[in-house]
Amino acid sequence: MHDGRGIDDGAAQAGGEASADAHLREQRLGGETLYAGGFVELHRDLVRLPDGQQATREYIVHPGAVAVVPLLDDGRIVLVRQYRYPVAKVLVEFPAGKRDAHESTLQCAMRELREETGYTALEWAWGGAIHNAAAYSSESIWIWFARGLRAGAAEPEQGEFVETVTLSAAELEAFELRGDLPDVKTQIGLHWLQSWRAGRRALTWLAAEDAAGL
Repeated sequence: MHDGRGIDDGAAQAGGEASADAHLREQRLGGETLYAGGFVELHRDLVRLPDGQQATREYIVHPGAVAVVPLLDDGRIVLVRQYRYPVAKVLVEFPAGKRDAHESTLQCAMRELREETGYTALEWAWGGAIHNAAAYSSESIWIWFARGLRAGAAEPEQGEFVETVTLSAAELEAFELRGDLPDVKTQIGLHWLQSWRAGRRALTWLAAEDAAGL
């Protein structure tokens, strides 16, 4: 099971892609860190383009985040409502959060689900990874599915204010169809959930105690 570490390592990917994608790849020549904050950095790199010319690339380096698609026994989905300051909106989202340096993506998923909603899960399944802003950020979001949920008390971090809600897949799809589900990880998680339930996508479920060691 992929733990998410190194998933954005261009050097590791280059071996298999270099010959096939040489006409598209850019080579880093150097760069500088413009800003280093609490957990993100802003970089400016000088690159050589495929035609030999040079250009600059400004991008955010982000440690990555995990999102959880939590499924209740009756088929409903656990979500959160949270105010997102950059867009000045309260969004309906799957529970999610930044991965700490010492965590696997599953450890992060278990922690975020418990902190934001109070739920723990008996079973977990790896969904996949997305690059949610590849044009200007290194961030990946690793998506896990959880079922066999058991309710408990939420443990939000200091300064974090979230509201737990439950919706059916049909209700969540209705949100999306009328434009009320702009969060990309939630749209994709919903799509993957519907594909799994329709038999078009495979998920391998593991008991929490077995998955915890991954």
